[in-house]
Order: sequence, then C-alpha cells, then structure tokens
Amino acid sequence: MTNIILFGPPGSGKGTQATFLKEKYNLVHISTGDVFRYNIKNETDLGNLAKSFMAKGKLVPDEITIDMLSNEVDKNCDANGFIFDGFPRTQAQAEALGHLMDDKDTQIDAMVALEVDDEILVERLLERGKTSGRTDDADEKIIRNRIKVYYNETAILKEYYQKLNKFHGVDGVGSIEDITERLSKVIDSL
Repeated sequence: MTNIILFGPPGSGKGTQATFLKEKYNLVHISTGDVFRYNIKNETDLGNLAKSFMAKGKLVPDEITIDMLSNEVDKNCDANGFIFDGFPRTQAQAEALGHLMDDKDTQIDAMVALEVDDEILVERLLERGKTSGRTDDADEKIIRNRIKVYYNETAILKEYYQKLNKFHGVDGVGSIEDITERLSKVIDSL
C-alpha cells in the first residue's frame, strides 16, 4: 500500500496531478474538502457535528476530521493506497493521521509538495478565476493572502516530514505531463 500526502500552495496543480496519480497508481484520492461537503450534505452524524462548529465560526476539531478520514479509508479498505489532499495542515493533524494509519496497519510513505513560484501561482489562479466562478480566484489580494497563509501553516509540516525522511519537493512548473513524470519518479522510489 502506498499512501502519500499531496501538498502545494493554491494553484500548484494538486487537483490536476491527483487525478493522474490516482489513475496511474490505482490510489484513492481523499480530498478533505470533498469529505466535509459529503458528510454535511448527507447529514451524517460527523457532518452534523462539523456543521455545528462551522455555524459558530469555529474550526472543526481534529478528532472529527480524523474520524471522517478514517471512515473514508474504511470504505476503501481494498485500495492500493491513498492520496491525502488538504490534510494534514498542522503537526497535531500529521501526528493524528500517522496514528490513524498505524491503526489501519499501514503508514504515510511520503509528503510530496508541488513547488511553484508565487508569481506563477498568482497568474494561474487569476486565469482559473476567469472560468471557475470562484471568487477567491478572481482577486489578487485574496490570492496572495491564501498563498501567504499556506506558507505560514505548512512550513511546520515540511520540517515535520523532513525529520521523518518523508518530505519530497517537486518542481511544479512545466507541462502537466512533465510534472506527473517528476511526481511518478518520487512515488516509484518509495
């Protein structure tokens, strides 16, 4: 089983690359945002609990998020592995994910981060904003703040996974195919 955390700032191409890697390696892509939306829309117990925190403007506790992810892993127990997208975001979440994987008799094999220059990210997101309808992709000030928040929050995770010899930075600039090839070299080496 191969389990990777796919990381990168907004606009780095995580969603695009997750689609290719999922197919190539027959992995299950678990996007935390999609998991939240599914649980809330379907009014699961965990979804209702998460919604109660969100309605108060509070962050959903890590335990609830981990329980949702655990359910996703259990639904796909015959998978070749998982691509985690959007989680973890803190060291406590990284440790909780490690414990979850231990409970499932597996582990996180690598955190793979797509690395892209900020100016290219801004260009990509503004371009996506023209077609996506996402308001957070249409305002350069908001985009730059999202990128800044990403770096502030994830610098800790880079160090955390480097200490475990599981961090791999990958150049996220070039053709989709070239980037997929770079990511594949990392995954093939695990």
